[in-house]
Amino acid sequence: MEKGGVKVLIAILVILIIVAGGVLAYKITKDKNNTETISGEENKETVVAEEEEKTVQIFSGNDRPIAVMIDNHSDAWPQAGLNQAYMVYEIIVEGGETRLMALFKGADLDKIGPVRSARHYFIDYAMENDAIYVHFGQSPQAQSDIKKYDIDDINGIAEDGTTFWRVKDKYAPHNAVTSTEKLLESAKSKNYRTTSTEESVLNYVTDEVNLEEGQVADAVTIPHSDLQTVRYEYDKENKVYVRYARGEEQTDWDTEEPVTTKNIIITFCNNYTLSDSENKGRQGLKNIGTFDGYYITNGRAIQIQCIKNSREEKTIYQDMNGNEIQVNDGNTFVNICPTNANVEIEGTEEVTEITNTVSE
Repeated sequence: MEKGGVKVLIAILVILIIVAGGVLAYKITKDKNNTETISGEENKETVVAEEEEKTVQIFSGNDRPIAVMIDNHSDAWPQAGLNQAYMVYEIIVEGGETRLMALFKGADLDKIGPVRSARHYFIDYAMENDAIYVHFGQSPQAQSDIKKYDIDDINGIAEDGTTFWRVKDKYAPHNAVTSTEKLLESAKSKNYRTTSTEESVLNYVTDEVNLEEGQVADAVTIPHSDLQTVRYEYDKENKVYVRYARGEEQTDWDTEEPVTTKNIIITFCNNYTLSDSENKGRQGLKNIGTFDGYYITNGRAIQIQCIKNSREEKTIYQDMNGNEIQVNDGNTFVNICPTNANVEIEGTEEVTEITNTVSE
């Protein structure tokens, strides 16, 4: 072959090698980009999934809350449903007793109770939770306020006999119970709204709140009255507080498991005896204003202020710097006690006795 032909052949081979290399490089780059794209999409999906997993669990969905008045007389113990409530309010009533109002959202419970009669200041907390208010009887003041504020309520005395029933292992008036299914049936028959888009009263967060700047709170004692003292003892393993009343551990009616709570809020505000014709010692509550309090969770406590500007408005819970407190994603007991209650917060090395004053 002539030299010219050899040169042409070599040139062609070089060109083919360059083209093949370019094609191979393009393919490698494209495959790499595709791999990075897929990997990026997978990472994005993982991040989204993680974000979805980190949504608040204790207050979710669009089910309207149901607020049920729970008997707290010693003859009513044990009660059913407290561990399934997202919030439980405890406030003094006549005779030094306290009564509980348990709030449920999207729960499915076969037994709640014993259900007891309404008191007018509990209606304030039903309103701020946008809840259907459930009770078995009512005081004259509660009856008046239910009408005045157009409260969606379910009164066991006025029901047809299927929404509530009496059990045989307790005696009246401490034995009326209900279920979420029966309450929803009653609510729908009354054309009550059963969904809600209202945000929760508490600022729940998914990241763990540890109150590192607060004081140690291994146990908390709250004397609502000479008759009713509540105590919470911290279970470090499960990171919840076990509830006691009058020296007795509180348990669930059916499961016999301890009543526990992730969060405790204490609000100090004055109650007083009403003057009415029945002269039964019923109470009123001065709960509109700014009040001292405590937020307790995960074995520690901080001072807070509890601000309620009107009966219908949500209570705002702030730290002492004026910031709304972040609350652990779990159930909460709100203990509203007199301003002169000698609350004790017990730490590892000390007991703090607290008597508070109130701004109104």
